[in-house]
Amino acid sequence: MNAKLIKSMLASAVMLALAGCNSGDDETNPQLCSDGTTNCTKFTVLHTNDNHGRFWHNSKGEYGMAARQTLIERIRDDVERHGGKAILLSGGDINTGVPESDMQDAIPDFVGMNMLGYAAMAVGNHEFDNPLAILDMQAKLAQFPMLAANIYKKDLNGQPTKERYFEPYRIFDVNGLRIAIIGFTTIDTPKIVSPDNVAQLLFTDPKSEIGNVLNEINQLPEKPDMVFALTHMGHYANAKHGTEAPGDVTLARSLEKGQLQAIIGGHSQNPVCMEPGNTNEYADFKPGDNCTPDIQNGTFIMQAHEWGKYVGRADFEYKDGQLKLINYALIPVNLKKKDADGNLVFVTEEIEQDPVVIDTLQPYQNRGQELLDVEISHSDGKLEGDRDVVRSQQTNLGQLLTKAYGGWVSHEFKVTSDFAVMNSGGVRDSIYPGVISYRDVLKVQPFGNSVAYVTMTGQEVQDYLAQVAVKTGGGMPQLYPIEMAVHCDAKEIDPAATSADIVDISTLGGREFNLEDNYTFTLINFSAKGGDNYPDISKHTNYTDTQISDAAVLRKFFEQHPHIRVADFSPNNGLHPKFYRGASEVKSCAQPK
Repeated sequence: MNAKLIKSMLASAVMLALAGCNSGDDETNPQLCSDGTTNCTKFTVLHTNDNHGRFWHNSKGEYGMAARQTLIERIRDDVERHGGKAILLSGGDINTGVPESDMQDAIPDFVGMNMLGYAAMAVGNHEFDNPLAILDMQAKLAQFPMLAANIYKKDLNGQPTKERYFEPYRIFDVNGLRIAIIGFTTIDTPKIVSPDNVAQLLFTDPKSEIGNVLNEINQLPEKPDMVFALTHMGHYANAKHGTEAPGDVTLARSLEKGQLQAIIGGHSQNPVCMEPGNTNEYADFKPGDNCTPDIQNGTFIMQAHEWGKYVGRADFEYKDGQLKLINYALIPVNLKKKDADGNLVFVTEEIEQDPVVIDTLQPYQNRGQELLDVEISHSDGKLEGDRDVVRSQQTNLGQLLTKAYGGWVSHEFKVTSDFAVMNSGGVRDSIYPGVISYRDVLKVQPFGNSVAYVTMTGQEVQDYLAQVAVKTGGGMPQLYPIEMAVHCDAKEIDPAATSADIVDISTLGGREFNLEDNYTFTLINFSAKGGDNYPDISKHTNYTDTQISDAAVLRKFFEQHPHIRVADFSPNNGLHPKFYRGASEVKSCAQPK
């Protein structure tokens, strides 16, 4: 018997076991709908999360709201034929991710969500990537509530009030059942968005706030039959959230068993499919596999990865206060894989795109494509990003990128970015003289990496640069502004050589280097997580991933600098046959060609 078949059988067995969750001993359980008895209610929760601008299908024909609508309507019809009703929910982060959406303030995404019939969404941290005026516009456009119980307004003096910015919860009638759905947003939000965008708001701890909301709900004249949470907090197996704020598992464990029946989540952008029989370990889930949701303290926890790649389907049965999960699946939306011949084929049967949704969203897609070619700046010369050049020496484009990212962090997050690092492998093209468009930006930074920053001691920075500055090829760093000497062969000469023997740092950000001082530097999250064999600093206590794409930040830099003089970013190359010195006064171990 092969491993996949065994895994499938185990998942089915666990799903049968899950059908008894929240329902006590078998001898005293009421017989539910699946057992053919009456006075039992069926309902289905459909869910997505972290849409991030993907209203349109990708270049491979995967996902997209038009195909999602077809799938959702099929499920709704199936549920109703069997005596149930379905409710569609979103775990938030509708904003930020695709230029065609970003440049239109996610309007096409909310238009699409209205068409698909979403009943509610959690407020995600990326909803605050724009000023509140844009979020307010989106809330008016949405034909469903944005829910967040833990976001409060501040008064004119910056003091917290007792007035929430969004609805904390709403009660929905689902096939005759009253289901209270409470919204929560990650408490990390003020740390990972521009402070100006949330200056008027206070984010409270969901673990504390849920008690307040449950008290409010319990005082209603007619209490709900059950309570769900719709969250944008993240799922972390066994509550091990690292540097992230506590997520759904912690929330479920903070309550008395039976207070919260289910959590429909987002933010961590993972398919929450656990190893059968082990809620502390993620399964090796692939599109089309069975999925066993997490269950903590009697609470089901579900999340459907990201971008509308899947629609989560949870079929429930309810009678006399007892809830059973009868079936759960993450259904792929036109996802593809390579066959034995290397051709892309659908993982499951192709889902046709709904023609009404396509016709409605097509003008937005067309307009997005037009906006990609709008002039955002102008260059009087070539910004060098050719592979054979940028991977062997400091270039003007490398200097511009590091200056743009460091300056943006300093301005948006009210911290001083002393210097910035950019791996040369992340620079994918040059920008040529003349008009610069957003499409040009996307050629230079096509991967959608986000800009991050970290604060370290001088000693930590020295140790970091000692590992980074000697790299060649795609790992060779573009650096700005920094003054140091790099001794590439220090380890060869003396295996006991320390970081001080490898890098001799004079200044960082224009100030004299001191091992005892703290320094903040900017980089992309790809490098921060160990990409190009850089040190993994993503778990550092003072690390922040802004979750804003490098391309979006670069675009803003060009918009703010409509006339680029390449001489302003020109490095000063060539002082030694083995080393070279750039505009940042950096000697590198990369061999000039």
